[in-house]
Amino acid sequence: MRCQPSNQPVVYNWLKNKQTCLLCDEPADTVHPLCSSCEAELPWLGGHCQVCALPLPSTGLTCGACLKRPPSFQRVEAPWRYAFPIDTAINRFKHQAKWPLGRLLGGLLSHHLQHAFAEGLARPDLLLPVPLAGPRQRQRGFNQAGLLSQWLSASLHLPQQPHWLERTSDTPAQQQLTAAARQRNLRRAFALTNASRVEGLHLALIDDVLTTGATAESLARLLLRGGAARVDVYCLARTAKPGDD
Repeated sequence: MRCQPSNQPVVYNWLKNKQTCLLCDEPADTVHPLCSSCEAELPWLGGHCQVCALPLPSTGLTCGACLKRPPSFQRVEAPWRYAFPIDTAINRFKHQAKWPLGRLLGGLLSHHLQHAFAEGLARPDLLLPVPLAGPRQRQRGFNQAGLLSQWLSASLHLPQQPHWLERTSDTPAQQQLTAAARQRNLRRAFALTNASRVEGLHLALIDDVLTTGATAESLARLLLRGGAARVDVYCLARTAKPGDD
C-alpha cells in the first residue's frame, strides 16, 4: 500500500539511502560507496618518483630511468600502487564491466587530483583518454580510459576530447610483454585524428594503470610532435618494479 497519493510522483528521501562498501559489503561511512576501514587499507602510493610515479622508498626522489632518459610526459599522478585490492577492482571494472567500481575509483582519483591542484599541480587545458583499438573496444563494449575521462571531466570541470587520439593498429596485449617489447609493440600504434587541435595546449592523458610507461611515452611524444606544450598522465594505479612488491 502506497503512503503517497497515487496521482502524485513518487518521492524518495535520498538521505536515507544507505550505501554499502563495494569492497567488503559492509555499510559505507564515507561520501563514496566505501567504508573507512577499506579506504585506510588501500595501497596508497606513498613515496614515488616525482616524474613517473614509480614507487620509491621516500618522497621527492627521481628514479634512475627518468634521470637517465627523461620521458616525454612531464608528470604522472596516481593515488595507488597496483596491488590488492585495487588491482582486483580495476580488473573487474575493465574486464567484467563492473561500472560501479569504475565510478568509485574515478571519484577517488578526482579527489586525489583536486588535492594535487590545490598543492600547486598545474591544471591541464584538456583531458585525453588513451584510445582502445576498435576490435578490442567492440569486444569489451567500452573503453575504460574513456569512461574515466568522462567522469573526471564532469567532476573536475575540465573539457575532454575522446576523438583526438586513435589507435591505428590492434597490437597484442601489453600485460605480459617486457619494457622493450612494449615499445616495439607500440611503434606507429597511435595517431592524431584530423579533428585534433593540440597546438599550445597542456594535455593530460587518462588511463587505468601505468606499468612501464611505454603507452604514455608513445602518446606524449606524438602529442608534443603535434605541437602540445605539455603532457601529464593521470591514472588509477602505478606498478612497482618486478620484485619490489
